[in-house]
Amino acid sequence: MRLRNAAIAAFGALTLALTIPASASAAMGDFFYLYSGLDGRPQVGVLENPVSEECFTLPEVADPNASSPAHTPRNLTDSTAVVFTEPDCTGASYSLRPGGRASERLLLRSVVFS
Repeated sequence: MRLRNAAIAAFGALTLALTIPASASAAMGDFFYLYSGLDGRPQVGVLENPVSEECFTLPEVADPNASSPAHTPRNLTDSTAVVFTEPDCTGASYSLRPGGRASERLLLRSVVFS
């Protein structure tokens, strides 16, 4: 009887553990980039505590036919950021370590965090 109760309790614990949704992990910190505003002046964009392993197309530069790419990224998150030259995390890529930054020569339209 005790073995049966122990087995039922273990099965219940396992079932509960499998049904609790896992929380999404996030890169803690901010990711900054510069882009040209509608008036041509430089603007600062920021992603705050971005979700890890999710592609972020930067909204200000999402359309290659209507805007110049963003540039000068600064990764102040605790995760590696992989920046891409095209929307939807496509095109050429470059990795920025946590705390890393790049010059205006590094162009980007999307980013994903590990």
